[in-house]
Amino acid sequence: MKYSMGYGKKIVDFNIEENKVLNILKPNEVKIDLRGEEEVKRAIENPINSKRLKDIVNKGEKVVIITSDITRPMPSKKVLPSIIEELNMGGALDKDISIIFALGSHRPHTKEEKIYLVGNEIYDRIRCVDSDGEDFIHLGTTKNGTPVDIFREVVEADRVICLGNIEYHYFAGYSGGAKAIMPGVSTKAAISANHSRMVEEKARCGNLITNPVRIDIEAVTEFINIDFILNVVLSEKKEIIKAVAGHHVDAHREGCKFLDSFYKIKIKEKADVVITTPGGYPKDLNLYQAQKALDNAKHAVKDKGIIIFLASCSEGLGSQIFEEWLVSAEKSEDLIDRIKKDFKLGGHKAAAIAVVLQKCKIFLVSDMKKDFVESIFMEPYNDVQEAIDKALKEQGNNAKVILMPYGGSTLPEV
Repeated sequence: MKYSMGYGKKIVDFNIEENKVLNILKPNEVKIDLRGEEEVKRAIENPINSKRLKDIVNKGEKVVIITSDITRPMPSKKVLPSIIEELNMGGALDKDISIIFALGSHRPHTKEEKIYLVGNEIYDRIRCVDSDGEDFIHLGTTKNGTPVDIFREVVEADRVICLGNIEYHYFAGYSGGAKAIMPGVSTKAAISANHSRMVEEKARCGNLITNPVRIDIEAVTEFINIDFILNVVLSEKKEIIKAVAGHHVDAHREGCKFLDSFYKIKIKEKADVVITTPGGYPKDLNLYQAQKALDNAKHAVKDKGIIIFLASCSEGLGSQIFEEWLVSAEKSEDLIDRIKKDFKLGGHKAAAIAVVLQKCKIFLVSDMKKDFVESIFMEPYNDVQEAIDKALKEQGNNAKVILMPYGGSTLPEV
């Protein structure tokens, strides 16, 4: 039987006997009533376990709106007009509102990037600033020992509103909610303390309630109040298909439920071989970007199975720290030990790959040189059919296969 998947700027075809294929994981069919700005307005007018935003703010109060930076798919320019309109209805003046881009440990924005994120009209009306990890107030320490060091402007504001998009996160469970505060407007030391728990078993994609990283993120709200959130879920085409607003936990949980109904795919059993891809260009430009599809695939593969990972990686690994960690390790397990002692962004994705390698082999179908792929602990292939034939031969005559053509979005669950 012939199957196809995205790879770089093309579609690649391959053949597998139909009786070997257990599942092809695609997003579930979900009824969607409103989209885009209409859905955002509906959510703002119907907040979850909260007053409307216009009934929370008062004239003269300093209001900060925390939203995502340029590395995230959050469509701030589509959400902000409705939020600011609601604030104005409550008496908040434009001069008392600031939009803060949650940099976490990422680089500052250029002026052009800020305008791109919020749109010209909002940029001309409302003060827009990057968070600054060097300018913070220490509020205390969580039970897990994470310092609560928050950007000064957020701490000193009268009202804090958090925006974000909800998608699966490979160690925080889900994005969105209080993640706008931690890591969004926290210091590098605080982020490192929180994220260093990523290698714990319960710090995994799709886990909220017992996830040590997410629990620590939400513990930060014991020290600083979030007055209102607006989170969105996006389709594969980056269109807003769901918005939730209101209480920072309850609204976020509702958004996570919707995400699960769309992207969490039930499977009856795990497979010996999982074939996954982020979906081609631009998601597979480099391994750093493509890694998410690999991490989701680990939930569908049996122990000692094989993940065939289609990612062209035409620009290589995509992060200097990521590359340094991978190429300097003598064995993949060393990366897990290293992240526990010395958390670094970039290194965290190297450690995430090491966690997958503890479970199964990775056959990487890419444009990278074979000896380089071997040096980062994966088996290299340039041809997907060759990788599939080799994997099926290794796993035996009764080997079963799961296909994940939307590997970055779909989360398998037995």
